[in-house]
Amino acid sequence: MSLLTVGSVAFDKLETPFGSTDKIVGGAATYITLTASYFATKNNLVGIVGNDFPEEMFETFKKHGINTEGLAKDPSGKTFFWHGKYHQDMNHRDTLDTQLGVFENWDPIIPESYQDTQYLMLGNLVPMIQYQTLKKLKKRPKFVMMDTMNLWMDIMMDDLKMVLKEIDCLTINDSEARQLSGEFSLKKAAKKILQMGPKTLVIKKGEHGALLFQEDKIFFCPALPLEDVFDPTGAGDTFAGGFIGYLAQTDDTSFENLKRAVIYGSAMASFCVEKFGTERMQYLKKEEIVSRVREFLSLSSVEISDSMRYKN
Repeated sequence: MSLLTVGSVAFDKLETPFGSTDKIVGGAATYITLTASYFATKNNLVGIVGNDFPEEMFETFKKHGINTEGLAKDPSGKTFFWHGKYHQDMNHRDTLDTQLGVFENWDPIIPESYQDTQYLMLGNLVPMIQYQTLKKLKKRPKFVMMDTMNLWMDIMMDDLKMVLKEIDCLTINDSEARQLSGEFSLKKAAKKILQMGPKTLVIKKGEHGALLFQEDKIFFCPALPLEDVFDPTGAGDTFAGGFIGYLAQTDDTSFENLKRAVIYGSAMASFCVEKFGTERMQYLKKEEIVSRVREFLSLSSVEISDSMRYKN
């Protein structure tokens, strides 16, 4: 099935306790589409870059089977740039510089060849742009998933809630879930958020795994303990790419398959943090993905005998 991702294609400059980089290609849509390329057979991208974006990255997208017809190149300005520095625990970071460039006034254009998309991933964008992008499609996709962030909850909550009524699945982290719902308990938070519109909610907890909620059903996928975490940038977007990429490949949105999608998303995110930027996601092998998924399955697969005796 066809997958369309709409979001940022950017430059990142990163500083972590393990090293630093100069400008490297990043952005939500970059991570999502590169990751989804290991699953989805028709992988379409909508984004915008400036006159400084390297042509070789277009070739990288092409090698991964990513259709870049919708990736506009604006010669009048620069590509969106973000410079961040991570703390020692890698869970917190400081933004040192943000330059929106051509991304600031971007109005996504959906090519005619993308109009038949069955699965839509709305990367973290201004809520009204997410809403308008969805309305630009002539036919509503079978499954619409979106990401958002605390900034939009601070300054555009009404717009965000309007978009939530239009989607099938929301993916956010635990602090964002608490802010959006006003609840500390993630179970209570999920219940409130599901009442806002989405039928499915994924709450990402970083090194503590991910939670899947739908109606009264809950699924938890633990995180894989890794020896080295070099760069958490893009891990959430990589999760989203693995999640919706797997759904597009299998074309099955049942709760049982959503559970599998969480495992695949978690497995892909675990690769992302092993190198800086998108380096790891560009050169994965099928055997590595299969092996990593099996590792995740082994984390929570256990047999318990029904003959266990308990004391009164």
